[in-house]
Amino acid sequence: MAKKRPQTKATKPQTRTGAGAAGANEPVPVVGAREPCPCGSGRRYKACHGRAAAHAVTELVQRPFEGLAGEPDWVALRELVPAATVALTLKDGLPEGVPSVTLATVLPMAWPALRRDDGSVLLGLQNDTPSGDLSRDLATTLRKALVAEPGTPVTAGGADAADAADAGPVRLQDLLDPDAAFEPAVHPGFEFWVPDSKEQASPDVAASLERANAAAIPTVKLAGVDAAYWCETPEKNHLRWVMPHAEERLLDALARLHVAGSSSLGEGTRLVGSFRAHGLMVPVWDLPTGMGAEECEKPAAEFAERLAGALADDAPLTPEERRARGGLTNRQVTLS
Repeated sequence: MAKKRPQTKATKPQTRTGAGAAGANEPVPVVGAREPCPCGSGRRYKACHGRAAAHAVTELVQRPFEGLAGEPDWVALRELVPAATVALTLKDGLPEGVPSVTLATVLPMAWPALRRDDGSVLLGLQNDTPSGDLSRDLATTLRKALVAEPGTPVTAGGADAADAADAGPVRLQDLLDPDAAFEPAVHPGFEFWVPDSKEQASPDVAASLERANAAAIPTVKLAGVDAAYWCETPEKNHLRWVMPHAEERLLDALARLHVAGSSSLGEGTRLVGSFRAHGLMVPVWDLPTGMGAEECEKPAAEFAERLAGALADDAPLTPEERRARGGLTNRQVTLS
């Protein structure tokens, strides 16, 4: 799981206006960082109106995956799932020579991205990023990977990173088809790094693969509900469920269910708290060691129905429900 990023207050994008050739009240268009600023100041864009845009990306975007198909699964793959891949669909189609683009939780050597020998692209999700906008950083890496030489990894930083940003701030929401399905495939290990048995991994990649497989926690995505992931640990099993609902309303609903005695997933299970990750809540249940992913399917579907009813309840919380809500809030951990 990636390291926690420092939290700062998010700010709303500002409309950029300028004088000179651009006109006093007209928006200044985004151009390359090294190009003359369209406002007519005579300075380069990055030293003029581009400075505000550069500052904006240092501010934390609380929900970087908002607006993307499968936002809860994006959060799960970023923070909770060891080994998974998802086929991505670009708005403008695949460039010539790029047969596919695939999102991966982790890549060998912690590479941000990889252009395979056949031209296909793998984009790593669980990497540290340079700014507060994870979506923008991933989009920059993806654009670099699309034009990288086949058979080479994309590394972080450097002049090529600045070149990739020359077209102005671009986010995943600008590159990916919002109507395309987002369907994670969870893997038991990282063999997808070297999918072709004829393809020989370098010694470094082979060593990285061995270390990653040794550290991976067995994880399964439930089929009957969205963005719920079962995992196995030596002590007990868990279900971690990324939910798209507004946090305050979800806390109220969980408190109602807890007081009603219906917040568990069956005998021996318990709602123990939640994570907060990229603007979404992730309730967590402890499960008996013998309760596998298949045994979670029916109780999870039944819980989803109970939760829908609790979310629709607008009545004020009772004193007991307020106490239960406070307990849930106290047991919440922020991941990002």
